[in-house]
Amino acid sequence: MKLVKAMLAVSLGAVIAASTMSASYAKQITIGFSQIVASTTFAQAADDKIVVGFSQIGAESEWRTANTNDVKANAEKAGVNLKFSDAQQKQENQIKAIRTFIAQKVDLIGFVPIVATGWDNILREAKRAKIPVLVMDRDLTVSDPDLYVAKIGTDSVTEGKKAFDWIDNYITEKNIKPRNGGDKINIVILEGTVGSSAATGRGKGFSEALNASPNKDRYNILASQTGDFTRQKGQEVMESFLKNYRNDIDVLFSMNDDMALGAIQSIEAAGLVPAKDIVIVSVDGVKGIFQAMIEGKANATVECNPLQGELFFETAKKILNGEAVPKSVFVEEGVYPAETAKEVFPTRKY
Repeated sequence: MKLVKAMLAVSLGAVIAASTMSASYAKQITIGFSQIVASTTFAQAADDKIVVGFSQIGAESEWRTANTNDVKANAEKAGVNLKFSDAQQKQENQIKAIRTFIAQKVDLIGFVPIVATGWDNILREAKRAKIPVLVMDRDLTVSDPDLYVAKIGTDSVTEGKKAFDWIDNYITEKNIKPRNGGDKINIVILEGTVGSSAATGRGKGFSEALNASPNKDRYNILASQTGDFTRQKGQEVMESFLKNYRNDIDVLFSMNDDMALGAIQSIEAAGLVPAKDIVIVSVDGVKGIFQAMIEGKANATVECNPLQGELFFETAKKILNGEAVPKSVFVEEGVYPAETAKEVFPTRKY
């Protein structure tokens, strides 16, 4: 509005000046004014970026840091004006951030839901403001699926299934016997943040695959507890498991790599050999776990690809252009056993 008023003032001044000057000089003023308007309009167009408000859950792991960096890098690459907010692991901070984005009248809102529920009210506010919402990484549960347009990310249930299937095949191929001399392979589980779709999905997939296995009767879930997806808590919970079940644990399934890396420290502190005395399988595929596999301290990782930024902004632009997009869009992921770690490590971007 200020720019429009300034241009009108310049225009009026040019007209008044032209009326009191010679025709040739007035023509020069008019041409000069046209050039000013043209260059100003071009500058506006150049600065006319899509504005996206994005709420990240925090920086709890190597994976999350890679996810954040990829979002920021691809926003710049796509020419998007990104308003980024770190929720520091609190849902209330995410809700405040989304409400701020609505007040700022951004073009699109993106967020990683720290937990699956409790989003209906704030998403209704966004819908009333006619601001589309694009979810990244984790799933959410809402009363009306139209409260968000689509979700970009990974399939947590499939990740859990892949983890158990790898364990089952490994135990069978290596003919691994229970360390305590019993008839059950005892598994302990480091769960993720309670209520998060990643923890719920991976737990569901792991359980479904176990129950579908022809070898299901040889396995026993000895203990399962949240480590909140952090290395420190993973270490603390594993230490507790070892105090209670030191000679009984055969397998550790960690719902992310960071908790597994913390658990490895506790296993070594207890005088056991990680990846030998206790089979260790985790989810994410960060560089830290590849280094651990190279050092012989972990057995396998199921990839959960954090590099979702490019797909996120491609989808965002389609939404803003009025194009139809799938409700769920998944990135590609693999499974990496320790034998491949040394070869794959140099190619890892996170």
